[in-house]
Order: sequence, then structure tokens, then C-alpha cells
Amino acid sequence: MRSMMRNFNIKFPLLVLVLLPGLAYAHVGVEHVSGWLAGIQHPFSGLDHLCAMVAVGLWARQTGGRTLWALPLTFVSVMALGGVLGMMAISLPFIEGGILLSLLILGFLVAFSIQLPLIASAAIVGMFALFHGYAHGAEMPHSISGLVYALGFMLATLILHVMGIATASGLVKIGRPQWLRLTGALITMFGGTLYFVG
Repeated sequence: MRSMMRNFNIKFPLLVLVLLPGLAYAHVGVEHVSGWLAGIQHPFSGLDHLCAMVAVGLWARQTGGRTLWALPLTFVSVMALGGVLGMMAISLPFIEGGILLSLLILGFLVAFSIQLPLIASAAIVGMFALFHGYAHGAEMPHSISGLVYALGFMLATLILHVMGIATASGLVKIGRPQWLRLTGALITMFGGTLYFVG
């Protein structure tokens, strides 16, 4: 039973990534679905968002202690604020650059297993959450409820954080922490590729 759970912790997040449609960098239109589903779909609709949110979960598990849940909760809370700013079309500079920087920095933190004080870790995560939230809010279809849409993307983000935590836990349990660091390096490389290609 323990072996089955260990395999589940590793394979489930990978299975979700393989089966989810529309994981292209460009965000797809979701006007035809309800606000709730549109909100849930949006974080999964771009690898930039997906990788950053999984990275938060990876780093939270890697750091451990109070950061395990403090970082995901900080990200989701600040992301909601960013979403409101985006829905209200309040100008915020450096959105795309901030999203790409989140991949570079969060991936780097995981790759080198960097431990920081809780306040510093939360500040980093919160800053990047503002950019991601703004992008979610700015891309909200006009025909749906902002509140329902926000609840959807907040739930999806928590799911991605939990996937990151579960993946990191599984890799640690099977004695492969180096794979966890490799995942962080790949996220950083992906962010760098998007920066130079985009």
C-alpha cells in the first residue's frame, strides 16, 4: 500500500500534465464556458502559469516547516489581489516580464534548494503572485462573473501547488532529491527560453 501511494505521488501530477489540453504558452479563449470553469481552466492554459505554480509547491515542500502551507496560501491570497487589479484594468507594469522572472527565480530556488526566512520567502512568492493574478484578471472574459472566475483560478492554483508538494514529497520519499533539483533547473531553463524566444 505504501508503495502504491509513493507511485501515486509521482505519477499523478505527471498524468495530469499529460492529459490536460491546451498547455501551450498562448492562452486560449474560454468565453464559451462558465465563469467557474473559465477560472479553473486559466492557470492550466499556459505552461508559464503552470510551471510557476507547481514550483511554489516544490519549493514549499523542499523548505518545509511553516513554509509548507504559508507559501501556497500567500501566493493564492496575493494572486487574488492581482486578479482584481487586472479585472479593473488598473495599470501594472512588467506583467509578462514578471511572470517570466517568476519561472527563472522560483526554478533557481528549487534547483539550488535555497532556504530563506519565512518572511523573505513569502515576499518573493507574493510578488510573483501579483503578476500571475493580474494576468488572470486581465484575461477574464467580459461575459462572466469576476468573483466566480476568481474563485475558479484560486482553486486551480491551489491544486497546482498541491501537485508540486506531492511531487516533491514523492521524490524525497524514494530518495531522489536530485530529481527535484533537476525539475527546478528545467523550470528555470523554460523561463529563460520563453524570455529569449518571446
